[in-house]
Amino acid sequence: MFIDRDQELAALEQMFQSELAEFFVLYGRRRVGKTELLTQFCKGKRSIYFLASQLKERDHLRQLTETARHLFDDPLLQNLVFDDWEAALVYFAQQSEKERLILVLDEFQYLCEDNTALPSLIQRFWDLHGKNSKLFLILCGSQMSFMEREILAERSPLYGRRTGQLRLMPLSYRDSGYFFPEYSAKEKLLFYGILGGMPAYLNQFALRASNAPQRTVEQHIKNELLTPQGYLFDEVNFLLRTELREPRTYASVLQAIAGGATRLNEISQRVGLDATNVNKYLSVLRDLGLVKRETPITDRAPQKSKKGLYKIADNYVKFWFRFVLPNRSLIESGNADLVYEEMIAPNLSHYMGEIFEDVCRQYIGRYWEEKLKIAPKQIGAHWGSDFEIDILTENIDGSHWFAECKWWNAPVGENVLERLIENTEKVPDRWQQHPRYILFSANGFTDALKEKAENGHVCLIAANDLF
Repeated sequence: MFIDRDQELAALEQMFQSELAEFFVLYGRRRVGKTELLTQFCKGKRSIYFLASQLKERDHLRQLTETARHLFDDPLLQNLVFDDWEAALVYFAQQSEKERLILVLDEFQYLCEDNTALPSLIQRFWDLHGKNSKLFLILCGSQMSFMEREILAERSPLYGRRTGQLRLMPLSYRDSGYFFPEYSAKEKLLFYGILGGMPAYLNQFALRASNAPQRTVEQHIKNELLTPQGYLFDEVNFLLRTELREPRTYASVLQAIAGGATRLNEISQRVGLDATNVNKYLSVLRDLGLVKRETPITDRAPQKSKKGLYKIADNYVKFWFRFVLPNRSLIESGNADLVYEEMIAPNLSHYMGEIFEDVCRQYIGRYWEEKLKIAPKQIGAHWGSDFEIDILTENIDGSHWFAECKWWNAPVGENVLERLIENTEKVPDRWQQHPRYILFSANGFTDALKEKAENGHVCLIAANDLF
């Protein structure tokens, strides 16, 4: 199943139509859908897609030669094997002198393991041959630190050669919901809360659902996360080992945050490292998109703010450290039912509360035209010692939305709106101008609140509205 990515495909297509030499860098997390995006882009086009693995260089070149033989009716290729990368790249440039050719080198970091000089070789090739052809060269990698350091960074030999780049991000909550057309809006949000927007994870659940249409969210969790054979039981460890040199320390930091340590000093105490060292680990995790730091939107200098809170940004990683890792022994002993009933079910609503806030922020930022009609310039949260406002925005017309998000099992009533209005008076004066109010609810609203909302600057958004 291929969902969304319309903007990404359109950008690649525009570059393809340019007829100029193009050098594109695509990178992103494991399972985020890079390979599928490139496969879709190459359909119906003259292209060579080469997926590298952890082999020796000569084996890669032999495989690349074999791939080229299937595309080009060239007698020369039947009797030779590319003996180095420069020869291969020059050949492809020659093949693209008159007609566009796409060359994709996927999992590029593996090609560099046996030849660390490959970026320099590609730089030389591009300067002498590639930029004068119609070659569309795409380097793709899932080891983000490598791609940013060795391909995109200023000290890289390839710096300044690329004509475009993209860090592919996870899908939004709404696009994630398209994987589960037969499920309710609330169930779609639960899937997003467990899996985040990672297409490979969503597709795995969707495949299971297509074979067993009556399978509940609970059954999905048990089969894929709470059994040692499950697809997502150990995926976090694979992810950390792929990206990080000290995965155990990073895992300790993530476990601390998942366990409720959100401030730097709290994380430092849980992990047993001083704050300076922990800050370095947090910085790497933020670069990977696994951790985020939030400050009140009203802070004038957020980087220096002492109110910063650290949260796990990836929903699957958050769920895994919150529910799977602490109960690993029970899971490996075959106690999936016990873990779900005693550890997950009683805490799932609380867990989804923070996820729901993130979903509502996405709605305001991406889909504001549907019900709000006002574009936000900034979206964030605000809190103090005795209150919290889930969402606070500054809009282009000078107004401010104040929002409360409730993942409750009961409808939201007037009391929530009244408390939100009271909290509005606790924000700095500049943010109180032209206030409007939004209430998000996973389980609807009382009739009294609906009636009251019709008479004021109040917008009610239920779970179905989010989709």
